[in-house]
Amino acid sequence: MGRAFEFRKERKFKRWAKMAVQFTRLGKEIAMAVKESGPHPETNSRLRTAIHNAKAVNMPKDRIEAAIKRASEKDSKGYEEYVYEGYGPHGVPVLIETATDNTNRTVGNIRSYFTKAGGSLGKTGSLDFIFNRKSIFRFAATDELDLEELELELIDGGLEELYVEADEEGNDVAVVQTSFEDFGNMQKLLEEKGIEVSSAKLERIALSHSDITEEQAADVLKMIDKIEEDDDVQAVYHNMA
Repeated sequence: MGRAFEFRKERKFKRWAKMAVQFTRLGKEIAMAVKESGPHPETNSRLRTAIHNAKAVNMPKDRIEAAIKRASEKDSKGYEEYVYEGYGPHGVPVLIETATDNTNRTVGNIRSYFTKAGGSLGKTGSLDFIFNRKSIFRFAATDELDLEELELELIDGGLEELYVEADEEGNDVAVVQTSFEDFGNMQKLLEEKGIEVSSAKLERIALSHSDITEEQAADVLKMIDKIEEDDDVQAVYHNMA
C-alpha cells in the first residue's frame, strides 16, 4: 500500500510540474499576443487562439485574465521569439522555439544543453530542409460531426489533411492541417462553422526521420527533457520516428 501511495504521489507531482510548465508557456504566448495587437480577443486573433489553448489544458480563468492584465501595463516586459537549431546526440536534428526577455541568457543555456549532450548548436535556417512549419487545429471528433462532409467544406480554408487521433484520455480528436500561411484562413472558417477548437498551433513537422536505436533515442530524449525544463523554451521538435 505504501508503494502504491508513493507511485500515485509521484505521478501527481509530475502532472502538476507539467501543468506548471504549460501555464508558463501559455502565459508568455498571451503576453506576446497582447503586446502585438491589444488585450481584446474579439479583435486579436492571436490572443483568441492563446486563450483557446490555455483553456484546453485547464489553465484557470483568473490566471488567463491576470496574464492579459500584466501584459497590458505600459511598463510590463516584452518577450522576443527566437528559434535555435542544432544536432543532438547521434546526429539527431533538434529545433527549439523560445520566448525570452534576455537573449544572452537563452542562447547560452541552449548551447550548453547541446554541448553537454555531445551535440552542437547550428545556424538559423540550417534545418529548413528537415522541418516544415504547419498550422494544426484540434477539436473533438463527435458522432454528430460528419468528417467527410467537413473535409470538403474546409478546402476553401486551405485544408491539406484531416485525420483523427486519440488524446491522452483515449478520446477521438479531429486534426486539421494546413500550410503555415493559411492559419488565419482556417481559424476564421472553423469559427464561422461553430466548431470549438481545443487547440490551434503552428507546429514543425519532420519531413524525414533519423534511423537510430532505442538506446540512442534515450540519449536524445534526455537532452530534450533538460531543454524543456528551461523557462525560455516554448516548444522542442526532433525527427525521431
